[in-house]
Amino acid sequence: MAKRDFYDVLGVSKGAADDEIKKAYRKKAKELHPDRNANNPESESQFKEANEAYEILKSAEKKAAYDRFGHAAFDGSMGGGGGGRPGQGFGGGDFSSAFSDVFDDLFGDFMGGQRGEGGRRAARGSDLRYNLRVSLDDAFSGMQKTIHVPTAVACSKCEGSGAEGGVEPTSCPTCSGMGKVRAQQGFFTVERTCPTCSGMGQIIKNPCKSCQGAGRVEKDRALNVNIPAGVETGTRIRLAGEGEAGMRGGPPGDLYIFVEVEAHDLFERDSLNLYCRVPVSMAKAALGGAIEVPTIDGGRGRVQIPSGSQSGRQMRLRGKGMPALRGGASGDMFIELAVETPVNLTARQKELLAEFEDLSEDNNPESKTFFSSVKSFWDGMKG
Repeated sequence: MAKRDFYDVLGVSKGAADDEIKKAYRKKAKELHPDRNANNPESESQFKEANEAYEILKSAEKKAAYDRFGHAAFDGSMGGGGGGRPGQGFGGGDFSSAFSDVFDDLFGDFMGGQRGEGGRRAARGSDLRYNLRVSLDDAFSGMQKTIHVPTAVACSKCEGSGAEGGVEPTSCPTCSGMGKVRAQQGFFTVERTCPTCSGMGQIIKNPCKSCQGAGRVEKDRALNVNIPAGVETGTRIRLAGEGEAGMRGGPPGDLYIFVEVEAHDLFERDSLNLYCRVPVSMAKAALGGAIEVPTIDGGRGRVQIPSGSQSGRQMRLRGKGMPALRGGASGDMFIELAVETPVNLTARQKELLAEFEDLSEDNNPESKTFFSSVKSFWDGMKG
């Protein structure tokens, strides 16, 4: 089958400029790459055809020969040296040479990487993490706190450029400013970070003496952080641009503050709700009555204890819990009773309790039921 016209293969006119040809090939290569066309058996041959066309048309010398003689300039029929070199695939086109021209575009799309020009940009600074401990009271009301963060900041003497006197860096001669170098290994093109500029794409002939060419120096920074009401352990606060300064004028990273809420002496937290264990005397639990309990806002709440209350009984104070982090209703506070057995009794108290015990046969229904079940169990064992 006769070969298609190379200009038609790439979809450009015969007088197309070099940039237009490269752009058309990049588009075709992305569209026809076999990794994107697993269900299209013809994509591989079309991909090879586009590669061969670009290998010819990207070279001014080969393009001129093709414009004059067509395919005959490279198929050996003219008797000259225009044929493909041994080992060149796809009808004489050098796949690795042509494909490497759009290596960054293709694999940047497939793998989420940056474009080939990325080495020219200054490196972004690292993100920082700061662990902040706050009390439950502060988590309830919110607060503003000053924190001190050791970090890298832009060098003031070279204004972050890394060069003495603020002189602009020059393009790296090894990688021509790309920040990476390529090596041919058979069919594949292997790309590595440039060893001369460490991937920056630029070199500094006269480094700044203050920062040794890094463009940044270590320094402690004081930052005011707003802690919103309702934060809980695990809450993450992001401060954009407050991380490490970038290398040689690059953009700064971010600062992430991770909050840890400390345990409280009186309250235990469960999401928006608070729990408070309140001890009451045996007499108060038996007779009932009102008691005052603390609330997280520093106030007092009044709770009515029903007569005959047992340990573990809970009562609710609505709206006395923690506020929601993003506004809205607050949680509740639960009072849990802990009935306390009296200690260090006087002789008179013991006498009164003994008298009470003799008269309280019908006042302890749970004990009566339990021991009745125990008696039945023992009688059954004897039988």
